[in-house]
Amino acid sequence: MIVEQIYTGCLAQGAYYIQSGTEAAIIDPLREVAPYLKKAAKDGVEIKYIFETHFHADFVSGHVTLADKTGAPIIYGPNANPSFEAHIATDGEEFKLGDVTIRALHTPGHTMESTTYLLLDKNGKETAIFTGDTLFLGDVGRPDLAQKSGDLTIEDLAGYSYDSLREKIMPLPDDVTVYPAHGAGSACGKNMMKETVDTLGNQKKMNYALRADMTKEEFIKEVTDGLLPPPAYFPLNVKLNKEGYSSIDNVLKNGVKPLNSAAFELLANEKEALLLDVRTPADFAKGHIPNSIFIGLNGSFAPWVGELIVDIQQPILLIVDEGREEEAVTRLARVGFDNTIGYLEGGIAAWEKSGKHLETVTSVPATVLEENYTNSKERIFDVRKPGEYLSEHINGAHHTPLSDLNNYLSSFPKEKPFYLHCAGGYRSMIAASILKSRGIHNVIDVQGGYSVIKDTTIPKSDYVCPSTL
Repeated sequence: MIVEQIYTGCLAQGAYYIQSGTEAAIIDPLREVAPYLKKAAKDGVEIKYIFETHFHADFVSGHVTLADKTGAPIIYGPNANPSFEAHIATDGEEFKLGDVTIRALHTPGHTMESTTYLLLDKNGKETAIFTGDTLFLGDVGRPDLAQKSGDLTIEDLAGYSYDSLREKIMPLPDDVTVYPAHGAGSACGKNMMKETVDTLGNQKKMNYALRADMTKEEFIKEVTDGLLPPPAYFPLNVKLNKEGYSSIDNVLKNGVKPLNSAAFELLANEKEALLLDVRTPADFAKGHIPNSIFIGLNGSFAPWVGELIVDIQQPILLIVDEGREEEAVTRLARVGFDNTIGYLEGGIAAWEKSGKHLETVTSVPATVLEENYTNSKERIFDVRKPGEYLSEHINGAHHTPLSDLNNYLSSFPKEKPFYLHCAGGYRSMIAASILKSRGIHNVIDVQGGYSVIKDTTIPKSDYVCPSTL
């Protein structure tokens, strides 16, 4: 028996390949299915089952395409009602895979169809659980994503989660391996560990949600406290996972089209396409096409695309480093953005060579901000998340989180230059690109962000809860 976790850092997502004998199963596959097909072919095995733990919100699964290419059935747990053909398992139903068995454990809470898959070895020993978003390492799945689909409240779903954990998962042996769908960085939870595999026994010690003496009321309060609004693209991805989507082959065919500068500009105007620059922050700062938006591939690319681009049907044209075109289109498709219509052949160099205008972003080291702090302290803007800002921030800095930047446009000075920073320089360049596209050009990006600023003499402020004053 072989269990392989296929982890994708950008999405903080774990898919799983289970092999026994000449048969294999895939759990929660990513959109691009070629790696699973190649692995099965290399191992000389048949993909027999495609298991889905629930209708994912943060990425588009590869289940539909994989089923089409292999003929393997898609399996969901109880309460699932997809628009395509699928096997809806009953609670406790078992599936033979070579010498091992996979048992469906219905564990509603994160969503009502959420199901954990229990792996039993050839002797019937409980070996591993694939928990989807029911149980993470250090946390549990947020209970607010499915409540709009019915009459259930967040508290109702949290209550189901409490029961599922205590009735289906916690009674399992401590040496059972826990394989979750996500790790630290995912928006599907709020307190995940950086590790991606653990034992259930250790989770019973480390995970607040599995505390043996916790009441249901305490659980509901802790799980629902401090939840940030989910990204806007989440329900759109659920819809695609539930109703189906275009083959990734077609998405790549349409997206990986080279366009010279003239054709690129013409198509941008005809289709009202978003110009998405996925290079590095430094390259974008040195020169970019006017009105293009920066979201770099070398960062949390897909989640920020989903957070900031409202419409998954939006036509997209790419400015991308040579050789990374297919990667960019694939990673967009992972979160449902299937309408990439081409990329700028030759990149920014070709654009500049054709005589077309480039814009820049003023980007300075933290020492420049340090030198000008006294005269500029009223014009410093922090685009980090609320928790980061509350932990520590520049004294007097305005908090304008990137996820809500459009709601703060009136806060930025119209004439005087202002400084913008995040934690490391990635998000601040995204913010700078958005502001420039809105006609706000007097922005100065702080290179390296707060990770560098904290080592300067610039005064810092810790958050103090008003109730303690």
